Amino acid sequence: MDIFSGKTILTVSRLTALLRGVLEENFEQLWLQGEVSNLSYPSSGHCYFTLKDAGAQLRCVMFKSVVKNLKFRLADGMALISRGRISVYDQRGEYQMICEYVEPAGIGALQTAFTQLKEKLAGEGLFNEAHKTNLPSLPRKIGVITSPTGAAIHDIINVLKRRFASAGVQLYPVRVQGEGSALEIARAIDEMNCLAEVDVLIVGRGGGSLEDLWAFNEEVVARAVYRSKIPIISAVGHETDWTICDFVADLRAPTPSAAAELVIASADELRSLVDGLFNRLRRSTENLLAAYDGRLEGLRRALHDPRTMLGHLAQRMDDLTGRLDMGLRVAVSSRRSRFERLQDALLHNNPKEMADALRRQITLLSLRAEHVLVQKLEVLKQEFGDNAARLEVLSPLKTLARGYAIATHGSDGKVVSTADSLAIGERLLLKLNQGQASCTVESINTGNT
Repeated sequence: MDIFSGKTILTVSRLTALLRGVLEENFEQLWLQGEVSNLSYPSSGHCYFTLKDAGAQLRCVMFKSVVKNLKFRLADGMALISRGRISVYDQRGEYQMICEYVEPAGIGALQTAFTQLKEKLAGEGLFNEAHKTNLPSLPRKIGVITSPTGAAIHDIINVLKRRFASAGVQLYPVRVQGEGSALEIARAIDEMNCLAEVDVLIVGRGGGSLEDLWAFNEEVVARAVYRSKIPIISAVGHETDWTICDFVADLRAPTPSAAAELVIASADELRSLVDGLFNRLRRSTENLLAAYDGRLEGLRRALHDPRTMLGHLAQRMDDLTGRLDMGLRVAVSSRRSRFERLQDALLHNNPKEMADALRRQITLLSLRAEHVLVQKLEVLKQEFGDNAARLEVLSPLKTLARGYAIATHGSDGKVVSTADSLAIGERLLLKLNQGQASCTVESINTGNT
């Protein structure tokens, strides 16, 4: 269809579908590098983020089926290389990249996953030395969790036969690489703990690339090793690099053969150890017998003359009797001195004397209190008389007794203080020294006379 000839009218949906077809046909597989931002992990399990550089940005989506197979977790600010295809999201009319594979720029995805998991488990304390247990010195049976067809089990058995042929070995066969191998290893550790038929476990495999050894870097294996009650030797055959299993295990061996050498001492070593212990026991026994011989010889010489032994015992009894007598004298003297000190202290602190002293002190304080109260009453009486005299002098009744009167308005009872407040014919009330009188204003003089 030629949309540019004539007047071809398209719907938005139709135009978007055409653009999507163009993008998907021409950008089916491409590699893209950028920095992660706006990272989101919704409950659907998909992953949404934006890849950006200094000049542009592109929305990206990674569906659940891809997310669950990632060995590491994306983070904002991470430099990322992504492989995928360009498409259009119709509902928003935006083009986006559908990512089918991602890896960190600069370092591999497995190395990033290793670093992230190592930091996480270290923060939870799975690598703490306090959690690790010592290996049994002479295990009766040794459990081995590895591939039944790999070189590791043959190396372990050969070393154990050479060092200690009677040691029992119990193999739990598992896959040691590939999808699902980590779950098999973890389940084997848990089941060996449930059976409790071995004294120590060797978990490992022969050497290989980082991808080949990855099962021993899985979190499920690390947590199984951590919760194991049986001591575990991690024997992943990679001498220079460590796996997560190595950090969690009670002991790390660089190879399966080294693990077999560490798990039990050789028969020659044990024989030498037993010989050394036997020699130490023989010397200790000889020294003890020599000491008993010396004591026996002394007793034998003393028994030649029983009177000598009895004399020594009598002398010893006299010494002890003298020491006992002296001890009793010292003890009695010490207790007598203490009794006399306590008696003097009791006399000095006689309750009767203390009560008499307190009684005398109370009497003295009572007399002093009574004297103070009498003085205070005299002062108050004098002040009362002085105040009564001053009030008598200032009393209005005294003024009325000298012939003066107090005039008040008949209408409101207010005291008349100036002539200006009066009116001709107004009724006034005069208060006298004895009684009162009513009068009428006939004339007013506002002057001083």
